[in-house]
Amino acid sequence: SGSQAVRRGPREGGGVVGGAPRGRMSQSCFLTVISGGIAGGIEICITFPTEYVKTQLQLDEKANPPKYKGIADCVKQTVDGHGVKGLYRGLSSLVYGSIPKAAVRFGVFEFISNKMRDENGKLDSKRGFLCGLGAGVAEAVFVVCPMETVKVKFIHDQTSANPKYKGFFHGVREIIRVEGLKGTYQGLTATVLKQGSNQAIRFYVMTSLRNWYKGDDTGKAINPLITGLFGAVAGAASVFGNTPLDVIKTRMQGLEAHKYKSTMDCAVKIMKHEGPMAFYKGTVPRLGRVCMDVAIVFIIYEEVVKFLNVVWKTD
Repeated sequence: SGSQAVRRGPREGGGVVGGAPRGRMSQSCFLTVISGGIAGGIEICITFPTEYVKTQLQLDEKANPPKYKGIADCVKQTVDGHGVKGLYRGLSSLVYGSIPKAAVRFGVFEFISNKMRDENGKLDSKRGFLCGLGAGVAEAVFVVCPMETVKVKFIHDQTSANPKYKGFFHGVREIIRVEGLKGTYQGLTATVLKQGSNQAIRFYVMTSLRNWYKGDDTGKAINPLITGLFGAVAGAASVFGNTPLDVIKTRMQGLEAHKYKSTMDCAVKIMKHEGPMAFYKGTVPRLGRVCMDVAIVFIIYEEVVKFLNVVWKTD
């Protein structure tokens, strides 16, 4: 039945565990989008301060000299100068973008994974890697790049003596007015590389862990805490795997992005002026945020799917 198709529910690595029947694919994708958007919105509100600190540390170039001595100092200066709400500057850009971001990521992963599963509906880790790569590239192009550019500009703007952005919509209008639409697409190459590798690593690890846990019993239920643990491991793997790309992306989207001619030029200048360790700036706060991010999203996502199965009656 249709309800049974929906109950096949949360997919591996943020997609769906069992392949949806062809006739139910559109409905399954739609529920995936709704569930992912809700989960993403809740997660962002919980973990955003760590994203704020990570971005500040990545923008804090040694050549300036650095403004912050570390994570604690960054938090202290921000709270002293702007109050606790200062740690949430730029949150709106992520909240507004969470639903379309989830729509693209989960929708593309859903579509590709249904094409790549074997005759038993199982998705192996290698195919999970490719599905995640496709989902990451798609979300980077359609949602993440403009959303992240606005977020980074908002956070960077707060460090100036006279912040010019009064809010999300005002900031977007100002960026487009001054720089055109391309102003929201700074660092596209770096963002595509980052998001593509991000999701490829996460989906690969998550798919591998799920398959290992279930063994030959593909219908075996996974406890939400186990799902969260798997998600945290997948998130950590992605952080250590692509933080250098995240640093480059952040620099390419900041208010001083004009200093860099291209993604490669940015990487070369960071290496030349700051050394290799600069590529891992903000790793600790990013690690904290991403592990919580992925764990929380997977747990909430599955619970939302269960809830929708109750309120969404199908024939």
